[in-house]
Amino acid sequence: MESIRLADTHWPSSLPAPASAHLRHRHRHRLPGQISLPRTSPSLFSPHHHRLCPTPRHDLLQPLLASAAPASSPEPKLPGPAASGAKLVPASPAPDSSTEPKPSGAKLVPLVISLAVGLAVRFLAPRPAEVSPRAWQLLSIFLSTIAGLVLGPLPVGAWAFLGLTAAVATHTLPFAAAFAAFTNEIIWLIVISFFFARGFVKTGLGDRVATYFVKWLGSSTLGLSYGLTLGEACIAPAMPSTAARAGGIFLPIIKSLSLSSGSKPNHPSSRKLGTYLVMSQFQAASSSSALFLTAGAQNLLCLNLAEEFGVIIANPWVTWFKAASLPAIVSLLATPYLLYKIFPPEIKDTPEAPALAAEKQKQMGAVTKNEWAMIGTMILAVALWIFGDAIGVSSVVAAMLGLSILLLLGVLDWVDILNEKSAWDTLAWFSVLVGMASQLTNLGIVSWMSSCIAKLLQSFSLSWPAAFCVLQASYLVIHYLFASQTGHVGALYSAFLAMHVAAGVPRVLSALALAFNTDLFGGITHYSSGQAAVYFGAGYLELPDVFRIGFISTLINVFIWGGIGTFWWKLLGLY
Repeated sequence: MESIRLADTHWPSSLPAPASAHLRHRHRHRLPGQISLPRTSPSLFSPHHHRLCPTPRHDLLQPLLASAAPASSPEPKLPGPAASGAKLVPASPAPDSSTEPKPSGAKLVPLVISLAVGLAVRFLAPRPAEVSPRAWQLLSIFLSTIAGLVLGPLPVGAWAFLGLTAAVATHTLPFAAAFAAFTNEIIWLIVISFFFARGFVKTGLGDRVATYFVKWLGSSTLGLSYGLTLGEACIAPAMPSTAARAGGIFLPIIKSLSLSSGSKPNHPSSRKLGTYLVMSQFQAASSSSALFLTAGAQNLLCLNLAEEFGVIIANPWVTWFKAASLPAIVSLLATPYLLYKIFPPEIKDTPEAPALAAEKQKQMGAVTKNEWAMIGTMILAVALWIFGDAIGVSSVVAAMLGLSILLLLGVLDWVDILNEKSAWDTLAWFSVLVGMASQLTNLGIVSWMSSCIAKLLQSFSLSWPAAFCVLQASYLVIHYLFASQTGHVGALYSAFLAMHVAAGVPRVLSALALAFNTDLFGGITHYSSGQAAVYFGAGYLELPDVFRIGFISTLINVFIWGGIGTFWWKLLGLY
């Protein structure tokens, strides 16, 4: 009998002619900050969902009731349509990747443009009298590095290393100063967060938590969306990677439920259910990330840069949660409903979803020893993140203790740590950007830029609230040029914070508002964040819809955070 599988969203050539007409161009480059999931990782509805990437292999995702195929099976066999409700198509052979040309070296045009930016600043732009030659040279290297992060002549880590090498080779920075950020506590906290995310996926704990919300709220499409949204919000503080939450837990659930309802990717039926669920989860993820300090790597980086600038936030975890709680919760509750009205699904009721989730819970069995270990470790880590300052335990030490426990109990092993390539890549390029930004501050570049912007704003006679709005809007719009939230933070957060302070905006308000803004623009495009690439790669979203709904959702969040948020911050005494 001819083997069968679900329509493949990874290889367009494998789709039948009617479906291929609905294919869209997809952003296929892996974004900074995404993690690699272990090949032994269980997934809620698909034991074959092994690796997180912008274009996941959803041909390997099975419907909710599908049983695992043997590891040696080259093609996972799926239950019949009567069991799953998914329509099946004949399998097509995947292209032989060995015959495809593999890119090597730098891309010439992006390389030339990136270098030209730095050289133009260094040799053509007049150096202000207030800026030293060394500082101006470091600025030119930094701008060239940022241009490369946007244009991509090389992978992010490789290009950052070239920038670091240029700074040392030209004697712009001594070796010790250039590598000083590699010992930064917050950067190591971000790295360890990748390992926690791997633990959630490997043990299946994230799957189990999400299944409960599907069971409780999933009898209607809107309720199902709320269940998935609240499930992510509950997992977020202990799983500080939006890409891991998207690709490791929630996208497989959405994919399976959609297929069970006959909603297939890259097909007109996608709008039955899958398109709405993917879009709703994608947009709501921004508020989940903004709700907790430890819900996103970019949050931790923002507060680290603020501290280096001199903005110290006491008890940061609690302060962050208090400031974000009201606007984030309102946004989480509003997003699924508003999208249900402006971007409605064709299927309004999903009565089979709770039953399928209950069946999956039976298949998963009782909570395993490793899951209990993961629960206990995360409770300890979050408790120390909240109360650690009072007992002298820093956030990074709390994370180190948690990771040590997971290693001792065998929840993670050292191979898991070594295989988390994105964590080590993040350590490299984060450290380079943070180190350069710190040295630019020390050499006076940031203060010079902020004073120039302050004078410009003063020439328009803007009050600090007006300047605050202008700067926040500028910071958001610029993100259309970036393919990473963390890259945006490393490049521009310190400069914009300095501009806020120079314009008279209260310092703590400036630091927190820019950080919240960083989370909120994670859904404006299909390349704006790690989760954006994952959800867009699922094949349920049309590119025009992503830009249109992304813009509308961001505007809604701006009104919620700008209205309710500013009122709430006034009550909290932030200004």
